[in-house]
Amino acid sequence: MQQPPPTTTPLPLFPLGTVLFPGGFMPLRIFEVRYLDLINKCYRSGEPFGVVSLTQGSEVLRAGAQTERFAEVGTVARIRSFDSPQAGLLQIECVGAQRFRIHSSAQQQYGLWMAQVEKIEDDVALAVPDDLRHAAVALQRLVDTLAERRSMQAMHDMGLPIYKPYRFDDCGWVANRWCEFLPIQTQAKQRLLELDSPLMRLELVSDLLAHTGIAE
Repeated sequence: MQQPPPTTTPLPLFPLGTVLFPGGFMPLRIFEVRYLDLINKCYRSGEPFGVVSLTQGSEVLRAGAQTERFAEVGTVARIRSFDSPQAGLLQIECVGAQRFRIHSSAQQQYGLWMAQVEKIEDDVALAVPDDLRHAAVALQRLVDTLAERRSMQAMHDMGLPIYKPYRFDDCGWVANRWCEFLPIQTQAKQRLLELDSPLMRLELVSDLLAHTGIAE
């Protein structure tokens, strides 16, 4: 029997040189015309936008620059705080929600990208197994250390991608937070984002932690 076509929805895209994970925290300073109008509309309506990782081009449009290309899998972003300190500048904080897969995209007026996307199911809640418990313990120690050195608000001001509620007992949450903290290439983070198994994601993160000596 032929499978029905996937259900897609329109979503404006924000291509960046980084990766946003579900449950992640991302501050943004916005000054380009193509994004000022988008973010204002999203904030007023409560609608999200999509963060996708650039594979070619730069975050800011420049004459003669390479055409923007981006990964097919991204993360829905919802605005958590919004400020306009001066004309032509927005400062927002957003959080990562559900992942999505792009089925088609087109660049519109002023360079804004719009896409038809299919939402990807959230990670299944899965307890951290005993053999990976060290990754969760190391993350909790890191968070405790950062909290001792500075307030959580200061952590957010620095763009550190973590906030309550903490879920140190969940494979996907622990793996995603390490993906944000670890100094690995954007392409590697993107591959981890695209994994559908939160257990496999945490296993790979555990290997990275062992390789760097952060957690054995």
